[in-house]
Amino acid sequence: MVTERSVYSRGDDDPHLTGDALAEKVGRFLRYATMIDTRDISITAIGNWVLLSGTVATEADIACVGEAAASVIGVARVDNQLTARGEEAEK
Repeated sequence: MVTERSVYSRGDDDPHLTGDALAEKVGRFLRYATMIDTRDISITAIGNWVLLSGTVATEADIACVGEAAASVIGVARVDNQLTARGEEAEK
């Protein structure tokens, strides 16, 4: 199945991206590599440091997203400020 745009591509392996380009790269990777709803996540990059803010469904998702973001080529540090909505909000 062919899609209009690539979710994650080989060009994303560039280790020298910073700022908005790095934030977009991290966002693409999170959508590609995790099974987590990322709609309520905001990603900001200053240089090669990444700030994650917003909400995810569970506490486990917080750790998963943080680890995935830290594994992106070019990310030096992740400040994970995500919070869990919890099961009550999901109902």
